[in-house]
Formats: sequence, structure tokens, C-alpha cells
Amino acid sequence: MSKSEYLKLADAIAAEIAEGVLKPGDRLPPQRNFAYERKIAVSTASRVYTELLRRGLVVGEVGRGTFISARRGASTQNEPRGIRIDLEFNYPLLPGQTAMIAKSLDGLEKPVALDAALGQGTSSGSPAIRRIAAAHLAQGGWSPSPDQLVFTGNGRQSIAAALAAIVPTGSRCGVEALTYPFIKGIAARLGISLVPLAMDESGVRPDAVQKAHRENNLSAIYVQPAVQNPLGITMPQARRAELLRVVQKLNLPVIEDNVYGFLDRQPPLAVLAPETCIVIDSLSKKVAPGLTLGFIVSPPRLRESIMASVRSGGWIASGFAFAAAQRLMGDGTVAELIRLKRLDARARQKLAADRLSDFEIQTNENCYHLWLTLPSHWRSQTLVTAAARRDIALTPSTTFAATPGHAPNAVRLALASPTMDQLDAGLGTLASMLNAGESDFDSTE
Repeated sequence: MSKSEYLKLADAIAAEIAEGVLKPGDRLPPQRNFAYERKIAVSTASRVYTELLRRGLVVGEVGRGTFISARRGASTQNEPRGIRIDLEFNYPLLPGQTAMIAKSLDGLEKPVALDAALGQGTSSGSPAIRRIAAAHLAQGGWSPSPDQLVFTGNGRQSIAAALAAIVPTGSRCGVEALTYPFIKGIAARLGISLVPLAMDESGVRPDAVQKAHRENNLSAIYVQPAVQNPLGITMPQARRAELLRVVQKLNLPVIEDNVYGFLDRQPPLAVLAPETCIVIDSLSKKVAPGLTLGFIVSPPRLRESIMASVRSGGWIASGFAFAAAQRLMGDGTVAELIRLKRLDARARQKLAADRLSDFEIQTNENCYHLWLTLPSHWRSQTLVTAAARRDIALTPSTTFAATPGHAPNAVRLALASPTMDQLDAGLGTLASMLNAGESDFDSTE
């Protein structure tokens, strides 16, 4: 069958989805059955299903089959949707924090201060912001030098800049098999292929890195050693040391995402391997998504390349972001927000553990999200659809899978955004749904 013919079949399925003939959560037949029904080769059926996966119209769940996606055409999270109980987006905003931030920024609106803040930012910032940021980022024996700092507008831009600087277009970067969703879009725009790395209860397996590099010739790896998203894993010391031995032997740089690291107090991998690790952080979780700054702590040998990447990518932070961040970090406001958010995260995890005690969850008592493995009578996509009809937003496992069609039957719950009363109500509703059968909910209506 020619390329145009198998694409016509994929187009036909896409049209049935658009017209509502096939609905979110509907299961497509096994590829062999699809081939028999359409009188085509099984290899052609595989190409049709692969094309549907590529378009984001279907999702594959390991051992369960291929299903129509609950979010058509979306392979990563969308923007917040204004849903009543948001267990999808994970930005902790505490009661009273706006007043704390306003107090810190008091006077920034005055002409002299504002005139300086409205100037153009740079990838290296000023000596003052570098000094304050280095002190802010220091953690558990890790004290980066101010001269290692590079700045961007936010954490995603920091990831993009680091990837662009050290992974050539057309090359490969290893990532956790279940990973931060936005790295998939970043890598696609940069022309970088992501290679999934097998994980266990301690995080990425070092032998998986060796195997992936042997088979795919990796240029780097991207990992989240502290409060991994979506699984909540904080990598133990023995695994950290073992992983670093492997990557140093293979001469692989590590892009270390430490955005959630403030919740778990563990120093980054860079404390053990400062010449190997590029540490990524930001203020989005510590302060607020609308008032953030991205940080890259680079080995000296890579700093100029990363700064050039920030400039060419258009990822330089605004002068106002620098001015606000300098005040917030310098006067202790960020430190106090971190202290309060650690307490808040633990309280929310305790509530979630109580409400979901009958189900299989994986988490970290210090973090703002958890991973819920579903009972066998529910599928990830259909639960997300059914919950949305009850005004609850969840994230299906497929969003985090580095490879399409290799997602476990699970969902991630983000606990940060709702009020405690909303969170309690949402978790109670989910528990009731999980105890009932999928057939009790008209989830494919």
C-alpha cells in the first residue's frame, strides 16, 4: 500500500473521531482484526495506528489496547481550563502569599526603581542577581558559584536552552520513561529525539542508560532526581552515585531538573559531579507562575555555549523579572514561601493518602502530586473523561509517556491548585468513581 493510501485510512479514522462516531475512550480493534476488517496487511494497519498516535488522536495503554484520546491532538498538557477542581496543573498558591509578595515588591513602582527594572535583561544578569541567586539555590552542601549562573524567563526555557546547547539537531537525549510532558514538545521543536530510559522504585536505572547509549548513541540525559514528575521519586544516594559513575564513564552530560527539589531538601546531583551536571531551577513553583525567573547552573566549560543558546532562542528574562526576583530572594520572601509550601504539600499528601487509602498510589510525602494506578475495571483515558464531566481535571498517564503507546494504566493527580475543601471533595468523588465500575459512568457519551 502506498503512503497516500495508508494516510487516507488514517484520515478516515480521524474523520470518524471528528464527527463523534468514535468517542473519547472508545477502544480500537487489535491491529490484526483491523487489518482483516479493512482487507489490508497487518503491517499497513500498524502504520495507520502509528499515524493516529503521531497525530495525538489515539493513545496506547500497555496490555490494554489503543483508545480514542480524551484530548484530541494534544500530546502534552493544555493551558488551564478553568475547571472547578483542578487536579491537572500544579502551581501552589498559598492564601496570603500575594500580600507577602506585594510587601517585598513595595516601591518597585516608583520611577527610579521602575526605570531600572524596565531595562533589557541579559543572559548573565547583574553581579548582584548572580550573587543573590547563587545563595538562594545553595542546598544541602551544594553551593554554586555566582559565575556559573545563566538566566532565562522560566524553567521550560532553561530546559530548552540547555538542550539546544549540548544536544545537536538530529541527535538523541535519554529521558525517564515517564517524564515531564513539556520536554517532548521542546525536543520536537529542536529536532531532538528522546530515548526512554527504564525506571524502578529508585528512579532511572543506570544499566538502562548504558543500554540506550550503546543502541542509540546519546548526547545527554535529562532527569529529575528530586520529586520526580509524575512519580514523586527522590533518588536515593546509592542510586545517585551509581548513575553518575555510568554517565561519567560514558562522558554524557546530565540536564538535571531541580524545579521541585525545594520540597525535598536533597542537594542536586551536581554536588557530586559539578562538571557533569547542568542544574535547572525556577521560581514558578516557589513563588508563582506569573512572577518567575529561570536558572541554569552550568559547568564553567559549557556556560558560554548555554548563554549563546539563551540569546539565540530569545529566552532572555525581562528586566522586571530580574528586579522582582532580586527583591523576593534577597529579603527572604522566597525562603518563607518555601517553608510554608513544604508544610502545605505535606498536609495535602496526608489528605490524599487518607481519601485514597483503598487504592494503589505512588508518591512522596513532601511533594504536590501523586501517581494513581487504576483498578483493572477503569482505563486512564475514560477516567479522565468521566472526571471532567464531574468538573474534575486529571492528567492521563499517556501525557507523561516518553514513547507513544507505552503508558501504564494510571493518572497523575496534582494537589497544589484547589483549596483544601475542593481537594477533599474532588478526592472523595474520585474514590467513589474508582469503587464503581466504568460501565456505571456514561464516559463515552
